[in-house]
Parts: sequence; C-alpha cells; structure tokens
Amino acid sequence: MDNQNNGRQKLSVSFLLMAVVFNVCLIASNLFETKLFMAGPIALTGGVIIFPISYIINDCLVEVWGYRKARLVIWTGFVMNFFVVAMAQIVRLLPAVPFWDGGPHFDYVFAMAPRVTLASMMAFLCGSTVNAWIMSRMKVASHGKRFSLRAIVSSIGGETVDSLIFFPIAFWGLGVTEMLQLMATQIVLKTMYEVIILPVTNIVVRKLKEFEGVDTFDGGISYNPFKVFDL
Repeated sequence: MDNQNNGRQKLSVSFLLMAVVFNVCLIASNLFETKLFMAGPIALTGGVIIFPISYIINDCLVEVWGYRKARLVIWTGFVMNFFVVAMAQIVRLLPAVPFWDGGPHFDYVFAMAPRVTLASMMAFLCGSTVNAWIMSRMKVASHGKRFSLRAIVSSIGGETVDSLIFFPIAFWGLGVTEMLQLMATQIVLKTMYEVIILPVTNIVVRKLKEFEGVDTFDGGISYNPFKVFDL
C-alpha cells in the first residue's frame, strides 16, 4: 500500500460515487429532521434513519483517501445543502395555483428547514470534521491497525459534537429534559447503527483499498478545516 502521497492522486470514480452518496444522505437527512416520530417510548427525528450513513462514508473516505479528501467532500456537502435550502425558499415564494391544496403542508416543512438547516450545517461541519480528525490521527498513531475501534471512537466524537450543536438550535423551546433525552438518544442510536453495520464497512474499506491501490496515512498535513483545496 502507498503512503500519504496517494492523497495527491487524481480523483477516482469510486471516490466521486461515495462523495455523491454522502451529499444525498446529508441533504435527505436535513429534510427528514423536521419529522419527529416515536420508536416505542423514545422520541426520534427522521434524520436518524439516514444521517449515520454519512458518518460511515466519512470514515471510509478518511481511511482510504485521507483527511484532505474527506475535508473537500464535507465542504461540498455544506455548499450543496445550502443550495437546496435556498432554492426551496424561492419555490415557497412562488404563487400557488388555486386548485392545489398542498401549499400549507409544503410551507410547513420548508419553512422549518432554514432553522433546521442552519443548525445542521453548523453541526455537520463541526461534527464531521471532528470525526475525520479523530479517524485520521488514530490511524497514524495505530499504524493503520484497529479500524473498527477507530471508526467507533471517531463516530462517538463526531456524533457528540453534532448533537451538542444541532439540537439546541433546531429544537429551541423544548424543555431541558426533553432536549437532553433527544441528544443522548440520538448519539447512542447513531453510534449503535454504525457498530451494527461495521462488518459491511470493513468489507467496503478493504475492497476500496484493493481496487484503488490506496491506503493514505496523513503524515505532516494541515488539519485546518478551511484549507479546502489542499489536496
């Protein structure tokens, strides 16, 4: 396997496909966050169904292509998410046809989206960056061993930061007890989600490394989250 210089190679089809899926998961999860549902006695947001997939992809990106490529995808997701929300607000302002009765429902979902998305974008940038940073630093420290442990620890760190930022902004007005319950539940469930799917993640990472001939170690790089084009 190669070293960190692999991070400077030409972007691959596999990388682009994973970046696309990452973006789709992020945008979809932001829209799903507007739905609260009950799973037995536990209240959850709809985003819990799909958002953990973005963290799994984040782990794969860092493990195979390194922190710098993952940072580029994170910022791409941020920009694309902002674009979707901005377009949704323009669509909301368009006059509805008289025979369509879905206007109030459309407005309800997308009128909430800006606040949810503001919270999500801030939480996403911080949480995903923390996840990628932990994954990258632990890989260097462990000499590329114990991927499963690194994936779990980085996810716990990223999900915790994400929830600490997202919920107080997106659901401002909820009681403190309800807020803490939502945050703790989301962190635990999203982490469990990733633990359960770890065997699949391990297979994907192994196959990607074999197919791409890449196993990037981030030695001597800048972890500045704003150096987007440092590839």
